[in-house]
Amino acid sequence: MFNPLNVMLGSPLHAFGLPARVAAPTPRNRVVVSELGNLGYLVLRGKADDTAFMQAVAGVLGQALPTQPMTVLSTTAGVVLWVSPDEWLLVCKRSARDSLLAGLSSTLQDLFAQVVDNSGGLTALRVSGPDHMLLLRQLGPYDYESLAVGRCASTVASKTGFTVVRTDEAGVVLVFRRSFADYTWRLLERTAMPYHLCIISPQQCADPVFTPLFEIV
Repeated sequence: MFNPLNVMLGSPLHAFGLPARVAAPTPRNRVVVSELGNLGYLVLRGKADDTAFMQAVAGVLGQALPTQPMTVLSTTAGVVLWVSPDEWLLVCKRSARDSLLAGLSSTLQDLFAQVVDNSGGLTALRVSGPDHMLLLRQLGPYDYESLAVGRCASTVASKTGFTVVRTDEAGVVLVFRRSFADYTWRLLERTAMPYHLCIISPQQCADPVFTPLFEIV
């Protein structure tokens, strides 16, 4: 039977022709960007002090949800981002989304908790390069230098917002709404002009946390 949830979504940045603009970065390129498309995004809601909820989720993910604010946790199921005291975002392989959704829905069905598939609403970009921090400073007011590796934070940039994930010293991943993808890309590309933006493919991307989740289709 046809399941529309299994259809791979097209890139929300398709109008910008990013695949045709992929190139190998040179020393002149001070900012490098890669689109990490077609990942799975599951929103988890529950109380961190609810032992039954925490144990149920840990049984599916293999590890307990992080309770320390701004934590980024890598599990066998995917990457968990702490969003608020009662909300987490699980970023996973697209092919694993359905089984994770089913497993979490089943184990949480009798609990005061919720899991929602938001894979059709979010997308991500990896931003790196020697001057990626200078670019981020110009995008918004957040003190990006204070964000340690392994931490994430939600912030604003002009008229849009995103979650910035500090995956290593070399770069960050921005997770944002697909509905704001056009605006976000135009803002990023315009701001990055002085840094000679270079677009690379996910296969070229060296992000240690998110790149392993990307699948070639």
